[in-house]
Amino acid sequence: MFRHLMIFAAGLLAASASAQLRMEPVPERQSSEGAGPFQTLIIKGATMIDGTGAPPEGPVDIVVRGNTIASINRGGSPQSVYAGADQIVDAGGMYVLPGFVDVHGHNGDPTKAPQPSYGFKLWLAHGVTSVRGVGFGGGQQDPSLDQKRRSAANTIVAPRLFAYAVPGDVWASGAADSPAKGREWTRWIAAREYDGIKFFNSEDPAVLEAILDEAQKQGLGSVAHLGQRGVAQVNARKATELGLDGVTHYYGHFESLLGDSSAPQYPADYNYLDEQARFAWVARLADQAVEPGSEKWDEYIDHLIDNDVTLSPTFNIYSASRDVMRARNLEWHAKYTLPSLMDFYSPSLTNHGSYYHDWTSEDETAWRNFYRKWFDLTRDFKNRGGRVTAGSDPGYIYQTWGFAYIAELEMLREAGLTPLEVIQAATINGAQEIYKSKGTQPPFGSIKVGKLADLVIVPENPLANLKVLYGTGHTRLNRTTNRLETIGGVRWTVKDGIVYDAHKLLADVATMVEAQKAADSSEAISQQ
Repeated sequence: MFRHLMIFAAGLLAASASAQLRMEPVPERQSSEGAGPFQTLIIKGATMIDGTGAPPEGPVDIVVRGNTIASINRGGSPQSVYAGADQIVDAGGMYVLPGFVDVHGHNGDPTKAPQPSYGFKLWLAHGVTSVRGVGFGGGQQDPSLDQKRRSAANTIVAPRLFAYAVPGDVWASGAADSPAKGREWTRWIAAREYDGIKFFNSEDPAVLEAILDEAQKQGLGSVAHLGQRGVAQVNARKATELGLDGVTHYYGHFESLLGDSSAPQYPADYNYLDEQARFAWVARLADQAVEPGSEKWDEYIDHLIDNDVTLSPTFNIYSASRDVMRARNLEWHAKYTLPSLMDFYSPSLTNHGSYYHDWTSEDETAWRNFYRKWFDLTRDFKNRGGRVTAGSDPGYIYQTWGFAYIAELEMLREAGLTPLEVIQAATINGAQEIYKSKGTQPPFGSIKVGKLADLVIVPENPLANLKVLYGTGHTRLNRTTNRLETIGGVRWTVKDGIVYDAHKLLADVATMVEAQKAADSSEAISQQ
């Protein structure tokens, strides 16, 4: 007991210290950072994957005027169109997709990645043009709205940002601890142009119900991480009955599918505040749930479909649990992961998600088995018409911005989505999840005339190999020369008609990493 209290106390002290720090301000976008928008921009000669699930087609020219797709010319454009263009991007032999949407983003911990541009540039370098922040900061000094407005104006280098807040957070009036106060808080954030609410299942069910009802009236979205402390009262079935729009992670699902009890059965020595115990036990939770294809399983999926629920599983954020050695040595860490971030990832009693204190092959086997049932649930939900989206939850558990998002696409494929369905999840589905509560069709998420010019241009076919989307590219053996070669990596990301060179964005990030390494080295020398 004393050990667990010490862990909890250390966590509180670390959280308090972090709260006293501040994220660095996001610098203004420089003239060398992105070109455009142009009066007329042409993406020339690409094969188009439009995000709707339609098959690839090409060559096509995509004509952009300002920040909007003006026309899609199949087979090419008349010479007069080329002559009138201000900028032509030669994408012959390449593939163009809608800008990717990350529906589960964070970018606000000064102890591990103090400059928001680090995450923003990594997202853009991997084709992510829109991010739902759940959230980007917090507290009364929450930077979310300022960054959202500056991104909308393109005065910073960042994806388009959507800001969600946690009940009772970001205002000065304390906890939203009654239905009336919950409604007041919801109206308050709506008036300040937040886009939605992120729940952690710590609310009283009556307060949750009141906030969800008011959120619908105010046109705010809602998504929940249905944490263990509240799941006995509100699992995913209950939350969606109360009006929740989306469930992220796995929390709440298997608690809705228990076979022999109404609440999860924990080991006698379980302690939620000991994160190794918490996450090691999670893997065993699937054993308490009914089997895929059973009557209760099918009825639960029908319930989610009937209530128009969206699932953003974030498979990648827990993937280290099934092979922590691999996660610790991912090939992009050396060049693109900040030393402070690697320190945060390392096993720790205080850092959330750094729970590999004594992670065993038994724990990894349990997690591999857990994923099988989680994949089955997601695939069955998708096959019945459910909306699945792509979220990466970066900055935890060896998952670095941008790279984590492509890893999520690979895991959606592993779960049983076809390659075209993976692209749907990453584009149109994510846009629809964000805009569903607003009551309007999303202005991005597919390549259509009249949509915003948010595009990803990649030299290789991601439908054949999603690995070509990683910033580090894909390594393969050239069977003619018998030499290794690296292919792929996003070449250009277009956001709001502004063309960003993905290679330059990655170079900027590598410079940030090298600068922090040099500063750490200088500090170490000065202390000798």
